[in-house]
Amino acid sequence: MDMWFYLSEQERFNDFNNEGALIWHETNIPYAIWGPESTRSLSLKYYPSEALKHNGTLYAHAFFARSGYPPDPSDPEYQPLAAFGRTHPVVAYLPKSKTDKRKSLLGDSKDSEGEVVSQVVDDSQADSKDDGPVEWISYWKPNVTINLVDDFTKYPHNAVPPNIAPYLNVEPTSGNYFPTIFFNEFWLLRDKLIALNETVTELTLNLEVGPISMTKWQLFMQIDQSFQVHRSYGSMLEGEADELKRVFLEGNPYLLVITMVVSMLHSVFDFLAFKNDIQFWNKNKSMEGLSAKSVVVSFISQLIVFLYLLDNDTSWMILASSGVGCCIEFWKIGKAMHIEIDRSGRIPMLRFRDRESYAGNKTKEYDDLAMKYLSYVLFLLVACSSVYSLMYERHKSWYSWILSSLTSCVYMFGFIMMCPQLFINYKLQSVAHLPWRQMTYKFLNTIIDDLFAFVIKMPTLHRLSVFRDDLIFLIYIYQRWVYPVDKSRVNEFGFGGEDDQASAGEVTAANEEEKKTN
Repeated sequence: MDMWFYLSEQERFNDFNNEGALIWHETNIPYAIWGPESTRSLSLKYYPSEALKHNGTLYAHAFFARSGYPPDPSDPEYQPLAAFGRTHPVVAYLPKSKTDKRKSLLGDSKDSEGEVVSQVVDDSQADSKDDGPVEWISYWKPNVTINLVDDFTKYPHNAVPPNIAPYLNVEPTSGNYFPTIFFNEFWLLRDKLIALNETVTELTLNLEVGPISMTKWQLFMQIDQSFQVHRSYGSMLEGEADELKRVFLEGNPYLLVITMVVSMLHSVFDFLAFKNDIQFWNKNKSMEGLSAKSVVVSFISQLIVFLYLLDNDTSWMILASSGVGCCIEFWKIGKAMHIEIDRSGRIPMLRFRDRESYAGNKTKEYDDLAMKYLSYVLFLLVACSSVYSLMYERHKSWYSWILSSLTSCVYMFGFIMMCPQLFINYKLQSVAHLPWRQMTYKFLNTIIDDLFAFVIKMPTLHRLSVFRDDLIFLIYIYQRWVYPVDKSRVNEFGFGGEDDQASAGEVTAANEEEKKTN
């Protein structure tokens, strides 16, 4: 086949004699034959008109015909069954990137003006109360890929698949369909688009024509439809689809496979550790050997992270997960302490009271002592980090600054909530009986988090926070080696050595009774 590629500001094209509109012409392109000669490419410079600079529209018209036949219907040698074409816009209209509202809260005139960031705006945000109507501008598509679908399927007249029917170009007299032309924009990311305005004088245009298999074509369309469904449900933010595509474009395929496997294992181990944690706190009747302060600090940290995610317009799925975790942490406080409602004042207040098993032994004394010293360190780190963030970083408001400062401290110094248990071990000069099953889940998750820290792109603060579990685990291994195991002491998982011995004795007695019965 021969191909003609035209660019025109008109959606319907019939000016075949205009040499200025003809951008690309190729001959002898084989159809459904996979080889080097089947793929052609061209890169050129396009000079936009004044109308295009002011939100004008430009269309790409791709025409194919059997070699030797013209695409122009007015040509005497034109054959309707030998030529076909398709039109596609080269300009996309998208909401303009938001202006970053963050500013220096100290009032620095140079920094308080804010800056424009490349932030994708969703269509549903066009009537935001804070920003007013979003300005829509035109963007140039620098890459245009034309694929001819390798398809010879015989479809019934009234049973064409709904995802294929819009693309079929059926010839009405014979009932046959022409080869399907597919303008492939699957790998065209948002950040590759070029905003059109008065300052643009020339634009780069990369053209490519080649075959595509039926399976690959359907896969691309199915993935795009899936992204649209997720965006409509709110489970995927605008721009996240491009980030996922970027992983496949720029990532190592072996690394991607490892990451997928590790992610599945991480989810399984997280679920198992979560299940055992819920089971323990649901059955726990005594706080002996446990740190109630750690439970409270854990809830406060989870609440800070939830408010931070809420302030940064996170997807509702992540917010729901964080909110459920926050509720569970508060539920654990009710298991670790007595929660009472004080109605003596005008406003009912929640009052927390230590359990008798916690207040009546050395655990509370050592727990209070540990939190006393650790709080000094924590407050100093929070103050230093907050002052640095206030002086050198921009924020939307004072509320955002407080949340970001607290969240940074939670990420960097989250190990503070784990330290009281180690201090209690140190003062009691013993460690509780080690439950290998629960410990294995945590140990495997720690290794997986370390792997993610090296292979996954993430903020530096979050990368540093990953290794806090390693530090705590190494200290615990050292205590396990130095201190004797107290099997009568309940560990942080709610299990003791005597419980295991008792359960083992019950199993043995049951087996002997069964033998006697037999």
